[in-house]
Amino acid sequence: MKSSTNDLNVLGSVLRAFREAMGISQEKLAEKASLHRTYIGSVERGERNPSFNSLNRILKSLNISWSEFGANLDAEFLKKES
Repeated sequence: MKSSTNDLNVLGSVLRAFREAMGISQEKLAEKASLHRTYIGSVERGERNPSFNSLNRILKSLNISWSEFGANLDAEFLKKES
């Protein structure tokens, strides 16, 4: 179970990095993605496992492709393994 929590932490930190690079708040992202601000926060903290639909809405709101997101996830996972 701990591994899955770590995976969610990595996913959340990658999303947070993209959001912060865009200079938008959790509230603004939530508004753009039609999700609740607390949901965005809990995903970023690794407390929630977002559904495919929710993650797709977040990525679209951040103007990030799935391939770009995946590449950043891979890079973060490789850092964790080293």
